[in-house]
Amino acid sequence: MKKNINNIINISKEIYDKGLVSGKAGNISARFGNVVAITPTLKSLSNLSEEDIVMVDMNGNVLTKGKPSSEVNMHLEIYKKRSDVKAIVHTHSPYATGFAFSNKKLKRLEGFGTIKNPYLADIEYEKPGSDELAKSASEGLGNEDVLILKNHGVICVSDDLTEAMLLAVFVEETAKTQFITHMLNSVEDND
Repeated sequence: MKKNINNIINISKEIYDKGLVSGKAGNISARFGNVVAITPTLKSLSNLSEEDIVMVDMNGNVLTKGKPSSEVNMHLEIYKKRSDVKAIVHTHSPYATGFAFSNKKLKRLEGFGTIKNPYLADIEYEKPGSDELAKSASEGLGNEDVLILKNHGVICVSDDLTEAMLLAVFVEETAKTQFITHMLNSVEDND
């Protein structure tokens, strides 16, 4: 388990260093059978220690010291609905979150799995940490691996924490490319 907790710490730092979260925002978790290890509430992902990672059961009962992320119920609802999901990365990455705050949909581009839908799935805004968000996110995700939370951020899921993190990076790069494309297409050609 110690290796798994260190993996959560390392990936937390990596998504912070890559600018996918800032301040004390964002959270990640990994499921090990009927136990979920999740990052704590009100702590930056930039410098977590083993003691900071909180273990909860599938009902949200805290099994270790500390207070889990305020989004713990969202993570648990996703795990309950998706037995294939073993890892969740929730970011507030600037470009993808910019799309979440806009009226533009984020296209699903080649490079990370089969394109089943032309746009990334999204759900309407629900208050962060609320039961409504947990329910809406778990339903909105369906069989997708990415979900845009309107006016909030992004959820990426996988059967592996590193893969979920790589997907979050890819989503942000995709959003950046689409933002640049929108900007270039909006500039009039004066030639």
